[in-house]
Amino acid sequence: MTVQTGVIAGTYICTDPVGGSGSFVTQAVPELALDMTGIPGDRHAGLTRRSTAREPWMERGTVLRNDRQLSVVSRAELAQIAAALGIADATPELIGANLLIDGIADLSRIAPGSHLAIGGSWGGNGKFDGQALLRVEAYNRPCRGPGRKLAAAHGRPALELVFPKVAASLRGLVLSVTVPGVVRSGDTVVVREPVTAP
Repeated sequence: MTVQTGVIAGTYICTDPVGGSGSFVTQAVPELALDMTGIPGDRHAGLTRRSTAREPWMERGTVLRNDRQLSVVSRAELAQIAAALGIADATPELIGANLLIDGIADLSRIAPGSHLAIGGSWGGNGKFDGQALLRVEAYNRPCRGPGRKLAAAHGRPALELVFPKVAASLRGLVLSVTVPGVVRSGDTVVVREPVTAP
């Protein structure tokens, strides 16, 4: 099995609480000190969350394990989105991302159950000696919210409806914390795929 590696290219936080102004926009910070709730102070921090339209088979507001503690996007995939939208860039902040990664091909297609092992010098061989371990929970389906933010930033209202179509298969992943630690730009990232039956 080939080990995929990349690097953290940016770290971001959203301090607007759920029920606040409704903004999910993040801002760049030098580092993220993760605990088992995710990013303390971030909009999506917590051990649990309430079900939303993403779980149409459940009663709205049902308490669930928080499988959406962090959001990660790929610089290359954001560039593809921007090119398709005809804009200079699709910034991680307007997408609501917590982590920006360089160097991992097809980030949005990494299988749920995989882990992103951040930091250290192990390179995917031997024992993990890094700072944090994040579990890939799911693909982060695109919605109109980021499209609305991009539309406003670029003065093109039509982008709100176009974004979900253009960003399909490129929107990134949602993660939960398996091993807490500090994550900084420049940290290495190793993708550990889940073990499956032979």
